[in-house]
Amino acid sequence: MRKADLVAAISEKTGVPKVDVLVSLESFFTEVKDALTEGENVYIRGFGSFIVKRRAKKIGRHIKKNKAIEIPAHYIPAFKPSKIFVDRVKENVDELPGED
Repeated sequence: MRKADLVAAISEKTGVPKVDVLVSLESFFTEVKDALTEGENVYIRGFGSFIVKRRAKKIGRHIKKNKAIEIPAHYIPAFKPSKIFVDRVKENVDELPGED
């Protein structure tokens, strides 16, 4: 599902025009990004948490030059689904498309 599909589905279920749904969705994304940029986590009960994770410093390899390089510690955004969300997916998804 893409963003356009999500907007259409929400618009259809709520009766709110697609333009208004798109504005709301974009505002939500902006607020989450702004909060994470400031180091603040976003918790949504029953859905999950958008969190900032710290990656430790590590040694990597530059494959073409076959040299070790140091990758400094850095922060990345992550999503941690709630237990309710995880359980619902486990119960309802039998098999992902394309898997045998």
